[in-house]
Amino acid sequence: MVVLNKIYTRTGDAGETALGDGTRVAKHAPRVAAYGTVDEVNAVAGLARLHAEGEVDAALARIQNDLFDLGADLCRPEMERDAEAEYPPLRIIDAQVERLEAEIDAMNKGLEALRSFILPGGSALSAHLHHLRTVARRAERKTVELAAVEAVNPAAIKYINRLSDWCFVAARVANDGGKADVLWVPGANR
Repeated sequence: MVVLNKIYTRTGDAGETALGDGTRVAKHAPRVAAYGTVDEVNAVAGLARLHAEGEVDAALARIQNDLFDLGADLCRPEMERDAEAEYPPLRIIDAQVERLEAEIDAMNKGLEALRSFILPGGSALSAHLHHLRTVARRAERKTVELAAVEAVNPAAIKYINRLSDWCFVAARVANDGGKADVLWVPGANR
């Protein structure tokens, strides 16, 4: 259980922070950059929820919780030592990825196929979901960059990849089922 009774600790004043296993690393370390960007994704999801209702809001609430799971996963290095840990570290699992895929498929059924790229925008919710998509892509790049030098849970990479796909489809749904999508017109302003 988490207890936060003092918010500032001064332990990071020299440019270091603690990972989930207590290891001290630089605040600019690739692992910190990855889970810090996931935290940013979560904040943007919160902004999108200001405009969401019903199932989209419920889905975003689930996603926000998953993003905390993802941050917990990424802040814990050395996956091979997990079996020896006093408390098993929280890891993203394939079922979370599969849930996103099922939601994408369900949303996509009601949409016409795209015949053009779309510009981020349309409704307020759609614009926020596109913003969420782009920050999720950045988090994915940071996570893949981390995976090139340290062990990362493969399901974590799948989850953040699939999340950006979810955001794209949800943004189309938020634009009146794609009818209000803003289409890209190549070379329109030449």
